This record gives sequence, C-alpha cells and structure tokens, in this order.
Amino acid sequence: MMDDQALLRYSRQIMLPEVDIEGQERLRGARALIIGAGGLGSPAALYLAAAGVGQITIADADTVELSNLQRQIAHQQTSIGQNKAVSAKQSMQALNPECQITALECHAEGEKLNQLVALADVVLDCTDRFSSRYAVNAATQKAHVPLVSGAAIRFSGQLAIFDPREPDSPCYACLYPQDELGDEALSCAESGVMAPLVGLIGCFQAVEAFKLLSGAGQTHQGLSTFDGLSGQWRHFKMLRDPECAVCASRT
Repeated sequence: MMDDQALLRYSRQIMLPEVDIEGQERLRGARALIIGAGGLGSPAALYLAAAGVGQITIADADTVELSNLQRQIAHQQTSIGQNKAVSAKQSMQALNPECQITALECHAEGEKLNQLVALADVVLDCTDRFSSRYAVNAATQKAHVPLVSGAAIRFSGQLAIFDPREPDSPCYACLYPQDELGDEALSCAESGVMAPLVGLIGCFQAVEAFKLLSGAGQTHQGLSTFDGLSGQWRHFKMLRDPECAVCASRT
C-alpha cells in the first residue's frame, strides 16, 4: 500500500475518478518497456516515471551527442558521450526515486527482445527504423502485449496502438507491409525534425501507456497523424489484414 509520501506525490492522479487509488496501485505494479531513449523515448520515459509506473526498462545502444539535445529532453549537456539509456535512467530517477528503472545499453533484438517483451505489460516503440519497428511488432504479437507505436519526422508525427489481446486489432505490419517498405525510413539526422514535435508524440505515447496500465478511459483506436505546420490532427480507421504475415495466425 502507498504511504503518505506516495499518496501526496500522486494525489493529482488519485483524485481523478477514472484512476483513483486502484488505478494508481495498478500503475505502481506495472512493467513498461521503452525501446529507444531519443526524441520520443525521452518524454515518454520521464512522464511514465513521474506518473508512478513501478518498473520501467529502457533500452538504447547509442550515446548522447550535442545534436541530440535540441529534442531529446531526458539528456543534459553533461550527458554527452554517455549511453542514452543510462542518461535517461538518471533523469527518471531524479524525478521519481520510487520507480525501479533498468537501463539496457544495447539494441533490443532477437531472443533478448522476445524475453523483454514477454515480461512487460506494455511496450512503447520509440525507435526510428522500420527494421526495429517490425521486430518490436513481431515480438509484441507473439507475447500478446500491447504496443504503443510513435513516429516523428520533419513536421509530421503519428501514433497508433496495436493490441494483440483484441481480436480485431491490426498490427504494425498490417499498416506497413514489410515487403513494400523495406528499411528506407527517414531519420532525423537525414531529414531534420521540429523539437516540440517529438515531445508531443512521445507524450501521446505516455498517455496511452498510462491508460493501458491504469485501466483509465479507452485505448486510442486507429491511426492519428499530426501536421505541425498546420496544427491539424487527422484520424484514420485501421483494419486488420487477414493475410498479414505477422498476425494472420494470431489466436
């Protein structure tokens, strides 16, 4: 049970009828896996830690560079040269020492990825490569763990939830078939990105993970895209592909 300090820390969430004590306790007992500690992973990780998610694993093999600091808010000037997952962990623990945070200084892939996903209650894909997104998607489908997928480039961002626990929920490969896209994803290093945009999408990912873990509200449905130049959101319905190579055999 929460002590007086925890009740005070999370009081603004507990007073929400949709969360209450029960929802906050669910958050404290939950396990989140964040793949990527960059532009999207930074705000997502900070907000999930601040909100009181009990166990958070964050994985990233890259080190902090000066060019990252324009948008990757979990890192500081003094973090340059440090592993991003380790740097993010330090920022998360500074916000909330209660959280148990594991920093993995490696790419989550292969059997290691499958093991990490199987231990999680929700996975946040904060990567910027199609190959990584396909791998994370396949692992979450196999383990029946909900996936909160975000992307941001230039002035455009998007978010979708893929929940294999729901019979009609599509997967990432339904939306972007791998044989059509390959691994030609644009990167921020090549194409640029507006700093607040990754914060917007990363926070959106944190909102959806919060709801999935606490039981508050309804999970986002479909695909939402945001145009930072016009300030407009668009929403698209997504259908599961009955011939999808990844989830067609899902039971």
